[in-house]
Amino acid sequence: MPIDRNNARILLIGYVLIALFGAGLLMLPAMHRGELAFIDAFFTTSSAISVTGLIVKSNATDFSFGGQLVILCLIQLGGFGYMSLGSALYLMLRKNINHSNAMLLKENLAYPTTDGLGGFLKRMFLITLSIEACGALILTLRFMLDFSPTQALWQGIFHSISAFNNAGFSIFAQGLMPYRDDVVLNLTITTLIIIGGIGYFVLVECYLVAKGWKGGFSLHSKIVLIMTAILLVVAFFSVFLLEYHNAKSIGDLSLGHKILSSYFAAVNYRTSGFNTLDLSLLQDPTLFFSSIFMVIGGAPGGTAGGVKVTTIAIIFLHIFYTLRGSMQVKVYNRAITPQTISKAYVVVILSALYIVLALMALCLFEDGGSRGFLALLFEICSAFGTVGLSMGDGGVLSLSAHFTPFGKSVIIILMLCGKVGIFAFCVSMIIKEKSAHIGYLPAKILI
Repeated sequence: MPIDRNNARILLIGYVLIALFGAGLLMLPAMHRGELAFIDAFFTTSSAISVTGLIVKSNATDFSFGGQLVILCLIQLGGFGYMSLGSALYLMLRKNINHSNAMLLKENLAYPTTDGLGGFLKRMFLITLSIEACGALILTLRFMLDFSPTQALWQGIFHSISAFNNAGFSIFAQGLMPYRDDVVLNLTITTLIIIGGIGYFVLVECYLVAKGWKGGFSLHSKIVLIMTAILLVVAFFSVFLLEYHNAKSIGDLSLGHKILSSYFAAVNYRTSGFNTLDLSLLQDPTLFFSSIFMVIGGAPGGTAGGVKVTTIAIIFLHIFYTLRGSMQVKVYNRAITPQTISKAYVVVILSALYIVLALMALCLFEDGGSRGFLALLFEICSAFGTVGLSMGDGGVLSLSAHFTPFGKSVIIILMLCGKVGIFAFCVSMIIKEKSAHIGYLPAKILI
């Protein structure tokens, strides 16, 4: 079903306004320490509402507890979706969602229909809070070994919500790099990221199947789960093999810690922005392949960005069946419609064009440092995929921290575009063609 351009505009404008409001809050003296330019405040809130994780100010030292709380609220709002959160609270008051709000919700969640949306939303809300609470409990118990109970509780809550929503924000001065070899923290964070990255539709289906629902997994859920597993395995081996002998990253670690660090990196490259390694020390091939994984992203209707795993699956299936000489793309005894295939190609092509344009703009006006072009490409792919990884400042601040206001604005647009999706973003910007009801003869073009 095509995206309604008015709904796409409303979603985009809503996220921009929330980011601006959040920036206004961060500008209050009680919310930050030292000087804070408005562009940096807006960058931070845009990164939070889009659950990206790129930072130009340290969350640990440049923002007070109040500022960190604002950032956390924006992360939760961005991950859940402001329309979804508002509607869930509305339903809790036993009110009904009108048709226009239901259509907006459908677009925001990538839900196939408006039927049963209320029940789905309630389950989604409760499952999300339950998973975040479990993650917060485990992380709090772990952090109590290093901090006071009050500090550990705040650290646990913040990092659990940030991980589940694939935001990658940390309130440690060095991020999670001091916990590189900590098995409990690594596995907890990555589990939260994977669960949040499969999308709410798949998450609710997993819950229903676990409860004994006889309907089983839908085709969408099967594709998402299979593609997620495949991409995780490929990403893991790309990091493990390419960095195995690199003494600056994992080369000097034991085999067990090499596996743990590679797994953590593989999970985060696709959807989140936590890092236990200084990315500026990784080899060029690793960073290049990581950029591809960031652009692919996670599943539709969830907290992750990118072109989505289902898009990549459809394109590869179409290529496979085309090479076999078949005009029909089939998967699990179901046919993929031509409209869906066309949309998949449009999403990938628009994404590539958008990344190239952003790269040209930054190459003209910004400095990528010692890694130059690759560092800028990595930053752009990270912003577009709402991942949040960066090669800047030894794994602490993002490369964007050194950009001019123009460069930061380019990254902000990329992050917001990644949040609503490239297709919806472009649809909201283009005026719809008036239907002329005229038929045209088919053209024959050699390919």
